Amino acid sequence: MRFMIIVKATRESEAGVMPDEKLIARMAKYHEELHQAGMLVDASGLQSSSKGWRVRYAGDKRSFIDGPFAETKELIAGYTIIQAKSREDAIEWTRRFPNPALDNGEGEIEVRQLFELEDFGESAAVERFRDLGVGQK
Repeated sequence: MRFMIIVKATRESEAGVMPDEKLIARMAKYHEELHQAGMLVDASGLQSSSKGWRVRYAGDKRSFIDGPFAETKELIAGYTIIQAKSREDAIEWTRRFPNPALDNGEGEIEVRQLFELEDFGESAAVERFRDLGVGQK
């Protein structure tokens, strides 16, 4: 089972404030422990929404919206993807996730389970994803 740990953005992360050495050290230690446990799949921080964009769909029409985006509570500052044996195992590890906020202030993570290709049943379209190596454990 794969899970994504989503680090919610803050005013500071959206302003481009980089984490201090203490926060980077806490994150490195946690991710090293995940790696040693064979659970770390991927992890990265995201640049502020001022360097991003959105594409909004209405049927076949698309509209392009350039960042930044106002509602920081809806934005993501980073993520970690883990491979866990169970939901309980994932919960145990995410409870250990360091506070992602600067100066140990208010921060938030959200955890969501990823779909696996097996969840969609067998079909030619799913096989095309398998051939690409997408969604593989």
